[in-house]
Amino acid sequence: MRVPSTRALQTCGAIAGPLFVTTFLVEGALKPDYNPMRHPVSSLALGPYGWTQAANFIVAGLLTLAFVVGLLLLPGVRHVIGALLMGIWAIGLIGAGIFVTDPASGYPPGTPPTPIEPTSAGRLHDLFSVPAFFGLGLACFVLAAGRGWRWMVYSILTGVAFLVTFFVSGVAFSQEAFVDVGGLWQRVSVTIGWAWVTTLAVRQLLRADRQTFGGPSRTSW
Repeated sequence: MRVPSTRALQTCGAIAGPLFVTTFLVEGALKPDYNPMRHPVSSLALGPYGWTQAANFIVAGLLTLAFVVGLLLLPGVRHVIGALLMGIWAIGLIGAGIFVTDPASGYPPGTPPTPIEPTSAGRLHDLFSVPAFFGLGLACFVLAAGRGWRWMVYSILTGVAFLVTFFVSGVAFSQEAFVDVGGLWQRVSVTIGWAWVTTLAVRQLLRADRQTFGGPSRTSW
């Protein structure tokens, strides 16, 4: 069996984020009674056509896993640690797609803001999702060095912003504060994280092109 090329693995990382974000933005805008400002992305898996968001999680997770394999092929312990942390993000996405979340923030209509008794699927969804966010946030810090100071600053700021906005969205979904904008905070967090993953993958693709066609092999950004 032919092993996928490094470029193909990096391409998977480049398309995972845009595909995931575009899908949940479109579905969130079209789904009846769903408020993207208030409700979690995971809630799109509830109700009619919920399978589309479940598939969105799984496809994005598989594409990210492929990118993780590409990172593992790079030299250095830092790449291995960063890849393993990003692997937690990828596995979390797949688990979030397999196990559907419980109703939250009053969606679907007629459900309480928080479920009285979480379901087994809901617990497993959270068990996969929460570590995934921390995995990607830590990956930003681990992979910040070694690629120029601009990349380092961008990665550190991304890690901080990603984790802070995730925490705020968690407070909102717990009905403690910011309830009406919990979905917005989560979307900001997810978009920030995916933008970093996409940028990392594109940088790897550009670096591979430079090594193939000549020119400097290391970028400052």
